[in-house]
Amino acid sequence: MKIEQLIAEMTVQAVKALYGQDIETASVQVQKTKKEFEGHLTIVVFPYLKMSRKGPEQTAGEIGTWLRSNVEAVSSYNVIKGFLNLVISTQVWVDMLNEINSDENFGTRKATDSDPLVMIEYSSPNTNKPLHLGHVRNNLLGGALANIMAANGYRVVKTNIVNDRGIHICKSMLAWLKWGNGATPESTGKKGDHLIGDYYVEFDRHFRAEVKSLLPADYENLDEKAQEEAKAKAEKESPLMQEAHAMLVKWEAGDPDVRALWEKMNSWVYAGFDETYRRLGVSFDKIYYESQTYLEGKGKVMEGLEKGLFFRKEDGSVWADLAENGLDQKLLLRSDGTSVYMTQDIGTAKLRFQDFPIDRMIYVVGNEQNYHFQVLSILLDRLGFKWGKDLVHFSYGMVELPEGKMKSREGTVVDADDLMDEMIETARQTSAELGKLDGLTKEQSDEIMRIVGMGALKYFILKVDARKNMTFNPKESIDFNGNTGPFIQYTYARIRSIMRKAAEEGIKLNQRLYASDHEVISEKELGLIQMLNGFQDVVHQAADDYNPSQIANYCYDLAKEFNQFYHDFSIMHEPSRNLKLFRLTLAANVGKIIRTGMGLLGIEVPERM
Repeated sequence: MKIEQLIAEMTVQAVKALYGQDIETASVQVQKTKKEFEGHLTIVVFPYLKMSRKGPEQTAGEIGTWLRSNVEAVSSYNVIKGFLNLVISTQVWVDMLNEINSDENFGTRKATDSDPLVMIEYSSPNTNKPLHLGHVRNNLLGGALANIMAANGYRVVKTNIVNDRGIHICKSMLAWLKWGNGATPESTGKKGDHLIGDYYVEFDRHFRAEVKSLLPADYENLDEKAQEEAKAKAEKESPLMQEAHAMLVKWEAGDPDVRALWEKMNSWVYAGFDETYRRLGVSFDKIYYESQTYLEGKGKVMEGLEKGLFFRKEDGSVWADLAENGLDQKLLLRSDGTSVYMTQDIGTAKLRFQDFPIDRMIYVVGNEQNYHFQVLSILLDRLGFKWGKDLVHFSYGMVELPEGKMKSREGTVVDADDLMDEMIETARQTSAELGKLDGLTKEQSDEIMRIVGMGALKYFILKVDARKNMTFNPKESIDFNGNTGPFIQYTYARIRSIMRKAAEEGIKLNQRLYASDHEVISEKELGLIQMLNGFQDVVHQAADDYNPSQIANYCYDLAKEFNQFYHDFSIMHEPSRNLKLFRLTLAANVGKIIRTGMGLLGIEVPERM
């Protein structure tokens, strides 16, 4: 039993014995004692004052005395107002370290066939451009969340929906036909997703020039409303945009030439995506494609229309009336019968529900889509999907650069591949300046810099609460001090170095430790054990809150505490054999938990740096 649980249960007995009152174990507030006070665990006694009919100090003192007399684990206590601070005996913490040391997967739990199945959708790229910094945050959050849910014993299916059809795809295709001169990834030496992204930007460049030429001569003298109307008219009349729409109609009609071009260009993009995903360390169990799901969505909408769940307007368009939910009307099928994003998401949900016995569905999508998923949840529930009402939109904030927002059409996005290259190069330069590459072969150096650069990128993004907007600064992320990935990785590498020295001395860390074998074990060391023991709670809470940043910041706090301990205490030069063995075991388990925690975030840790 966990020490916190034991203290809570014994507090229930104390209140019963002292005041004749029954309370629930879950109502007992057991907290980690604040650093400025003596003790390890603190009980908040204010809820018991009505039962004791005494002041907070006296009530805390009575409960403390009872616990000290009846609970062997409690060695002493002190009272600060209504807070009872308990000192837990050293043997309890040493036993705890033994337990942690004996469990290679401490803090995590593997799923069984009977555990709930959670499907997590993330990435959701368009096949008209490469993955960019915004996609990086999405993929890292989705991958980390999948790992965290799996570590809590859920069966997890990682899924991706690729937006491979629509007007944006036709824009790239048309631009390639007009100005591509038959260019291919092989002929240009470019990744396929980069090549197609160039033509998306090229389309927009020509389109904007065309719109400008169609504006009235007195455009600059018009008022704001008249300018908007003139611009909308010019965009609608643009021959280039009309050609793109005509291509979309042909695609929907199954035109063989358009479909062949679409398949060829998409295949280039998928090859590029696969390489980027591999470098990011991201994978999927099942990939769905919008071109395969939108017809399913149209079918479900028509089914709902027949059942009276939706209604048709005079122009033939199909809508959902959400007035009873306090919302407006939502378009599901246009008057020409073409689908919208909502239709496609309904179709994708239908296929997923057929493929998997989903207990919970989590969508990792930016917060600009909050309304969309509020509506989707209502519609799926209305259509009879059992998890529709409780679907989870893991909504995250935008990621920007110090220079501001990014725009795909204008080609001002930060490409994911370029960003990863920059991170690894920055790691190399920083490490060279600090002399951390001395004595390594080129292959060793390259691998370590890849791990450090990617770790810096991933950690910098994942340490921020997903719900918040963030600014990504590559140079700030690679710092061997402070709350960064490289700081935590360097701490792990330091511990691994210590372990290699211990192995050279023939020291084995599978021996059971006893408090009586050691001279005084410091509060710093006991505090580290307490932190290690708290890892399982952090992993559990991160899943409950859908918040990978909790694990990221726990890893930083643990690394920081270990480094302070390492600064103040000797490990390999400790003269007492028993104390040396204790500290080595403590260090080894700090390293193990750092490796596990960072692994849940998709971050590798190097054996040496």
